[in-house]
Amino acid sequence: MQALWMVLGAFFFATMGVAVKYASASFNTAELVLYRGLISVAFLAVALRIHGTSLRTQVPLMHAWRSLVGGFSLAAWFYAIAWLPLATAMTLNYMSGVWVAAFIVGGALLYGKSERQGPLLLTVLLGFAGVVLTLRPTIDQNQLFAGLIGLIGGMSAALAYLQVTALGRAGEPVERTVFYFALGTLVTGVLGILYTGFTPLDQISWQAAAWLLPIGVLATLGQWCMTRAYSHGHTLVVASLQYSGIVFGALYSLLLFGDQIPLYGWLGIALIVVSGVAATFLRERALPDTPAEDH
Repeated sequence: MQALWMVLGAFFFATMGVAVKYASASFNTAELVLYRGLISVAFLAVALRIHGTSLRTQVPLMHAWRSLVGGFSLAAWFYAIAWLPLATAMTLNYMSGVWVAAFIVGGALLYGKSERQGPLLLTVLLGFAGVVLTLRPTIDQNQLFAGLIGLIGGMSAALAYLQVTALGRAGEPVERTVFYFALGTLVTGVLGILYTGFTPLDQISWQAAAWLLPIGVLATLGQWCMTRAYSHGHTLVVASLQYSGIVFGALYSLLLFGDQIPLYGWLGIALIVVSGVAATFLRERALPDTPAEDH
């Protein structure tokens, strides 16, 4: 039952994507990351105090690494959401499962242990075929750069999510893990603002500004659910349920934004989902102690 937290977390993340999409009309990516981190830190500080959870940790470097790659992944995802159909941006971010499989296959080939990696390699190739089909519409609409940023964000998400599983195995409380990631997000936003600056107030609509609070709250709830699922649920089940986020994102994309994605775009999304689930099952069977991605 713990794995079902992943479905709820995927719903929160997809809904956060809607908020980011609307807010991006007035705010740049660095601002959205900054406000997301600021609201989450404030929200979680209260939660930590209520639960009496200490911020003292025995694994500070693990938190630092998770925050570093996670902050970059979040910024890349927000950028992709702003410039791509929501369904496409969500799918590219959920490529993390295929990326983890690619890392395993690459490591096996590097060390001359390519035996029995054929099925896993096939899922990786299938996933990247899905990427080509998914990104094809972005080429037609001059959105290729945003698509590549989203793809890189999914790769860094794989690294960040591996660390979430490792932190759970190290006994770190969910609240502490999520708090330090929120703090890292805040720092990432501040660094980004030093480069991009703030949007002038006269260019900000109140409708866009109203979405800032939901972004922080929904992101925090999604992170909490995801971290709890991976800390206490079966990794294989959780990693498969994470793809429900693509379904939620596709529904929002169609119903709220009227995104027109051609048939081969939907086929690409389906290939990524199938390859991600298959890679998760194959990886669990071959390397049961290897952490899987989480979202």
